[in-house]
Amino acid sequence: MIVSVASGKGGTGKTLVATSLALSLANGHPVQLLDCDVEEPNDHIFLNLTADQSRPVYVAVPEIDESKCTSCGTCSEVCAYNAIAAIKQKVLVFPELCHGCGACSYLCPESAITERGREIGVVEMGTSGRLELVQGRLLIGELMAPPIIREVKRHIKPTSHVIIDVSPGTSCPVVESISGSDFCLLVTEPTPFGLNDLCLAVEVVRKLRIPCGVIINRVGVGDRKVEGYCNEQGIPILLKIPLDRKIATLYSKGIALVEGIPGWRSVFLDLFEEIGRVASVGASG
Repeated sequence: MIVSVASGKGGTGKTLVATSLALSLANGHPVQLLDCDVEEPNDHIFLNLTADQSRPVYVAVPEIDESKCTSCGTCSEVCAYNAIAAIKQKVLVFPELCHGCGACSYLCPESAITERGREIGVVEMGTSGRLELVQGRLLIGELMAPPIIREVKRHIKPTSHVIIDVSPGTSCPVVESISGSDFCLLVTEPTPFGLNDLCLAVEVVRKLRIPCGVIINRVGVGDRKVEGYCNEQGIPILLKIPLDRKIATLYSKGIALVEGIPGWRSVFLDLFEEIGRVASVGASG
């Protein structure tokens, strides 16, 4: 089963949930934890695991052969990302904007465009017992996370339980991360900001037709409007994590919840069983 852990906003506890779930499952089954928050992956901190393998990730960017180019402007017209501009008998390429779609080279009437690889990040891997970590890391100054996320997800093994730690928000990297998941856990907090961004995240997973459930973190602050929203929308609340100083202290020290308070392991194992039940009901419905 592939379970993605997402939220509409940052700081709700996605990493806490993703690492706790992965560590709990790894006691009895092979597990892959995919850290797709590629701008700042931090799951490895809580796993006390060092990645020992690394592979670069490239995107194909256009290279202009000026001896063939007639500055017809076709490449500029077909580029949806404004990565090429034809100006006064000169074609300019802006590599940082290029998404590597290949339309310019394919449609160039003079065959004046070839593609070269430009490194935008790396995929790093490491293992500890039955737990494998695969994380993407975007190079500083680069903008495009989806190609790295796709490379991370290419390492998914069908024989393992897969937990995907998703970046915050509802933009392209989030869609790329949760696409193809069997279930999406939405982690939120009982605050007005938490509710607003949860609503946005629910819209995304529903567009993708992925069954979802909610985890409410830091219960004890805010109000009960998140619970009211979930009840109205028929979204199951699968777990509530209290506002607890001990949990916060463990997190600040880079200690996974289930390592610092072992009693939580059974809670997360029960959560995974409930995810399977809810997902099967959603699939049959």
